[in-house]
Amino acid sequence: MSQRLADILQAAVARGDVPGAVAMATDGTSTLCQAAAGVRQFGGDVPMTLDTIFWIASLTKAVTSIAAMQLVEQGCIGLWDPLGPIVPKLADLQVLTGFDDAGQPVLRPARREVTLHDLLTHTSGFCQEVWNPNIRRYIEVTGVPTSASGLNAALDRPLAFDPGDRWEYGIGIDWAGKVVEAVSGQGLGAYFAEHIFGPLGMVDTQFGRPDSDRVASSHTRLPDGGLKPGSSGRPGKPELEGGGGGLYSTASDYLKLLAMLLRGGDNLLRPDTVASMMRNQIAPIAVRALPTEMPHLSNDAEFFPGVAKGWGYGFMTTSTAGHAGRAANSVAWAGLANCYYWLDPSSRIAGVLMAQLLPFADPAVLGLFDAFETSVYEAQQNR
Repeated sequence: MSQRLADILQAAVARGDVPGAVAMATDGTSTLCQAAAGVRQFGGDVPMTLDTIFWIASLTKAVTSIAAMQLVEQGCIGLWDPLGPIVPKLADLQVLTGFDDAGQPVLRPARREVTLHDLLTHTSGFCQEVWNPNIRRYIEVTGVPTSASGLNAALDRPLAFDPGDRWEYGIGIDWAGKVVEAVSGQGLGAYFAEHIFGPLGMVDTQFGRPDSDRVASSHTRLPDGGLKPGSSGRPGKPELEGGGGGLYSTASDYLKLLAMLLRGGDNLLRPDTVASMMRNQIAPIAVRALPTEMPHLSNDAEFFPGVAKGWGYGFMTTSTAGHAGRAANSVAWAGLANCYYWLDPSSRIAGVLMAQLLPFADPAVLGLFDAFETSVYEAQQNR
């Protein structure tokens, strides 16, 4: 099974789909397959290896959601509690309704306070400039730092709509990280290390790029389909330990997290909590497509076009089976630099693919992810 996966990854490298990638799958108790192919930097000669470290971007969201649900389990906070008393900046939020004739933002008070449920399900109104034109314009007009800045001030933006009105992907889980910090009294990285990474043995996962030669470099897809190498970024931790996208990790570390969820939470979460995280929590609201506002960072993005999708506490949910073999009621998500995972509790299979290139939703990498997933289910069916 691992050799078949290695062949798939090597073929993708040979086609120029990726400079290098790592993929792994688990049944919750053992690793079903694992492989690495290509190089850590396009044009270089350092091979991609199973222990390569990637910026996993929004794969961070599942970790933050686990942390928040641990605190919910302990009775430290409720999913529907108003958050203003806990995080003062979440009190008296404003909604951006547009711009006046002078180009200045027009704001009004939100109709209700935001809750942890809103933040974890992307129904809070906190949106991301990559996919929301009004928030992108607000940042340009006001000079508020972008999400890529790594600054706490990047979270200081209005809502794009009232909490609970609709689903739109955004920075809500970054704010959920701030809630975890306020409730626990720990920095987010310290909380993760003590309550998630330590128990799971995730030794290579941290905020900020580690000072290690195992870090994969970033890359950009050129208009002609080729690749341009970038840098790995500066070592060290940013000011904002972003619960929505700040972690670096390895495929093997992340597979430990997915395996824990397949097993029902081990001692980190109760099985009923894990089940609630994987259940659609936003119906009748639906997950929608993400038309890009910043093409250098993301293509237009939509997983399973034409299929109804929801959101649980940390993941996208699908109520129908996927063509590659994924069962109904599976969950999945992705990271901006083209990292992807799925978790199928019915079939007890989860997998993760890590690459390192922009823009997001790269068609070639999505095709590779599909081929990887298909190969895992085919191998399981032929056992």
